[in-house]
Amino acid sequence: MSRKCQLTGKKANNAFAVSHSHRRTKKLQEANLQWKRIWWPEGKRWVKLHLSTKAIKTLQTQGIDALARQAGINLNKV
Repeated sequence: MSRKCQLTGKKANNAFAVSHSHRRTKKLQEANLQWKRIWWPEGKRWVKLHLSTKAIKTLQTQGIDALARQAGINLNKV
């Protein structure tokens, strides 16, 4: 599985690591992704998703149904 949030689509960012002498080397800034089991009330079951920490915070306020609808995810197939 790719390192990408299933709900928000967040993924790695290309950046420069700048040293004290200002030499720049390429580095990859990965998203902070976590495997999370979330209770889905409509399906009456647990759903396991690969989420960014920002998505976990948003999930607490908006709910899993609203975020899945925005992302176009069918929770029956996850």
